[in-house]
Amino acid sequence: MTKFSGGCLCGAIRYEVSGDIVRMVNCHCDDCRRNTGASFATNIFFNSEDVQVTKGEPRSFEHVSDAGNRKIKEFCPTCGSQLFSSTIGRPLTSVKVGSIEDANFVKPTANLYCKRALSYSHLSDDLKNFQEMPT
Repeated sequence: MTKFSGGCLCGAIRYEVSGDIVRMVNCHCDDCRRNTGASFATNIFFNSEDVQVTKGEPRSFEHVSDAGNRKIKEFCPTCGSQLFSSTIGRPLTSVKVGSIEDANFVKPTANLYCKRALSYSHLSDDLKNFQEMPT
């Protein structure tokens, strides 16, 4: 069982997570890069009921991902910090690692969409590296 808390840059949104990690990955897809404004996103997936917003109310944005899934992104309406994402019809929520108070426990197990990784991104041989989303 993993427990941690986090929130947005301005402090308007706070959350707590308590549950088993389902997946912990770096994603290099176009969607994650655009969503985070970084060269890749590190996401930790939990069962949705394990993620509880304790302060504020995130806004959401729905779109179709690189893989063709309908996704919901949740962010702070004041400062714009990205917090969570989920896929419609699936019971998982991904937490954006940059929003976690103390993320020193984070150790991704894989890189996804390596074929879209930027040329300067280091893809460690210590992780599983997938050219696209594994099935």
